[in-house]
Amino acid sequence: MASSRMAQIESMIRRTDHLIVQGTRTSATFTRWRLAIFLIGLVGTVTFYKLDWYHSGNLALGIFLAIFVTVAAYHNRVETRIHRLRQWKQIKLAHLARMALDWAAIPARPGEAPKSHPYAADLDLFGAHSLTHLLDTTVSDHGRERLHGWLLEQPPTPSHWHTRRSLVKELAVRTLFRDRLALEAKLTGDQEINGKRLAAVLEHPIGIPHVDTILIVQSLLALATISLALATMLGLLPGYWMFSFAAYVVIYFMTDQGEELLEHAVGLHHETERLATVLGYIERHARRRDTALTSAWTNLIGTASPMRHLNRAARALHAISIKAHPLVHLAINALCPWDLWFTRRLSQIQHEIKNALPLWLNCLAEVEAASALATFAYLHPNYTWPTPLVAAGERNGTPPAFHADRLGHPLLPTKTCVANDVHLTELGAIHLITGSNMSGKSTFLRTIGINLCLAQAGAPVCAGSLEWTWSRLACCIRVDDSLDAGLSFFYAEVKRLKTILTATKEIPAPPVLFLIDEIFKGTNNRERLIGSQAYITELSQGNGFGLVSTHDLELADLERIVPRLINAHFQETVSAGSLEFDYRLRPGPCPTTNALRIMELEGLPISPAPNLRQNDPHG
Repeated sequence: MASSRMAQIESMIRRTDHLIVQGTRTSATFTRWRLAIFLIGLVGTVTFYKLDWYHSGNLALGIFLAIFVTVAAYHNRVETRIHRLRQWKQIKLAHLARMALDWAAIPARPGEAPKSHPYAADLDLFGAHSLTHLLDTTVSDHGRERLHGWLLEQPPTPSHWHTRRSLVKELAVRTLFRDRLALEAKLTGDQEINGKRLAAVLEHPIGIPHVDTILIVQSLLALATISLALATMLGLLPGYWMFSFAAYVVIYFMTDQGEELLEHAVGLHHETERLATVLGYIERHARRRDTALTSAWTNLIGTASPMRHLNRAARALHAISIKAHPLVHLAINALCPWDLWFTRRLSQIQHEIKNALPLWLNCLAEVEAASALATFAYLHPNYTWPTPLVAAGERNGTPPAFHADRLGHPLLPTKTCVANDVHLTELGAIHLITGSNMSGKSTFLRTIGINLCLAQAGAPVCAGSLEWTWSRLACCIRVDDSLDAGLSFFYAEVKRLKTILTATKEIPAPPVLFLIDEIFKGTNNRERLIGSQAYITELSQGNGFGLVSTHDLELADLERIVPRLINAHFQETVSAGSLEFDYRLRPGPCPTTNALRIMELEGLPISPAPNLRQNDPHG
């Protein structure tokens, strides 16, 4: 299915390339026609004037000018179509890059993992070659943050998740809608829509006292000045216009024209037009039929039309933005109270939309985030939609669980991704994963975590099947020391493990699914073994379940002490003097180690010093 989907997108790209070539040829033809019309019109018109055929010259000038303008209009339409096709092609190429994990060709988006988050850094949710790098197709800052929130704030409430999931599944099959949404945004600008800046300006109160009275007085003075100036020019009256103009100027400079708002408004009209365009596109499609998109739009927007209100705001902001051109600004305001009129106009629009704008941005964020997950589902037709089970304690005490068959890592290429099964049931269930270096323990833990994160966000997962109960995800996989906080690696690891253990003590909350890699790897063998035994035993008695990986084979003996602990392992084989890994999870503790073998293969000495050999009691 994935290869068929890729072939389908490649076919679309080829058709788009063909249309671009045709459009380019047509554009070149229009260019030649425009040049020919200009030269023929110029020569013909000049010839008529040289022959003193002025009426014929004027007629020829009008005819050739009309023809030139008509051809130019059609030429501009062709160029606009070519530009749309090129942007459309870029969207499709980005889809191919996401399917092939060609990271360099996937557009990068801003975002970084929050500090002290329980799993964001461990699961590579942010940064280059990360999950958000793969998923994020949003077009606004609100949409990007909503997508991040779905991945970071888990578990969601079941009702919200089901509503979100319905929208994602519906948009997954509406390919044209999703791609056109991205296209409409790209055609208005390459940068994401800055909804926060727009909201800050449109919600900022203008507060000019007695604005209606001042506007009426200024309008009357402007009208009087123009009338008296015309009378003076015609010789009907002396220069009385100077008195009305002086009064106009005094009131203008005495009036606070909302300078702070005007400075912020300069250039913001384009941002408002972009938001109106995108919301208008969603509005047109959301009102067509009874769908999840229609339901989301009605619940979040109501009966107001965002496009109409935002276009009015854009026109007002565009008019206010004339302040960017000081000479033109002064000239226009000398003739009429331009700033005052449009500031009052913007104030009226603010009053109309101040309560609706947050809802519009919220709706856009919801559709964008769902569209990003829907695109992910469309590009990975082999992925499955996971099924949430009843949460612990809701129906006959259904225990927490995580059951997955053929579970793979979505950030690994299909050719190198190895799928495994994992089944966790009941509180206190722990899989103790042992194995050699580079055998796949850390990747396996990340595979479970990132798929649970996708499932609880409402997306499909890289698995043959997945069933789970709502869980709080907590990881201790990637731990770094902190020079700023004065933390050593071991102390940072201890603090992380303490956080996980504390979370398992919260009984009313959903259970914790913990993923701990190389427990207590920051200390010596003896203390690591003692501490790990005590920690795992305590962990098995709390409100949680999960996996712990370790190099300490002695910990496998905990299976006799901890009731719900199960041993599993990864291992390697030696072939032609090198290590080979199949990354398959097997039951039981690991029967082999490979640290000395790796050292030997890299040419490092592995024999103990002679004096240590002599003192070896087993020598």
